[in-house]
Amino acid sequence: MSRYTLVYGLRLVPDHSVKSVEGATLTLADGTTAGVTLHTIDGTIPQLRRALDRSLDAFFDLLPGAAEDDIEAFGD
Repeated sequence: MSRYTLVYGLRLVPDHSVKSVEGATLTLADGTTAGVTLHTIDGTIPQLRRALDRSLDAFFDLLPGAAEDDIEAFGD
């Protein structure tokens, strides 16, 4: 089974208080850098939970290279 490190960040702020969102940068073990795309979702707490669940599901559905045993063990 493939192993990964998931880099993820969340911060909840009041509606209409975000002026901009800047990308984050990772420095990898070999010294290279990689960007992390940051996303925003607006709504009530129940709406945010549903949207985050859908967003995470979509992320993993689009991820190439998932082994069949990973999908069978952890997929819905």
